[in-house]
Amino acid sequence: MLHHLHRILPDPRNAVVIVGFAAAGTRSRDLVDGARTLKMFGEYVPVRAEVADVPHFSAHADAGQIIDWLRNAPAPHTTYLVHGEETASETLRDRTDDELGWTAVVPRSGEAVLVR
Repeated sequence: MLHHLHRILPDPRNAVVIVGFAAAGTRSRDLVDGARTLKMFGEYVPVRAEVADVPHFSAHADAGQIIDWLRNAPAPHTTYLVHGEETASETLRDRTDDELGWTAVVPRSGEAVLVR
């Protein structure tokens, strides 16, 4: 994908469509936020292509759907939430605890967990 972006971003005749959620710290988020350049392959590439954001087109489940899916599972000793923005993960952690009575944890970045 980066090779394609590297080639098409400098040309204002091109368009890049960001489909779904663009996480913080990614090039997709940088484009959505209006970055004028992106660093790729050790060089800065100008963003002259049109960038369109389509944030609600996603195949991912929302928090309510995740909770509903978990209801049908046996309660684990601990649930580790390791995907998503920090605040959204913390909210899901709280809902998992409140609605299911499960112990849920959002590990810190780089934290190691021994799973037995």
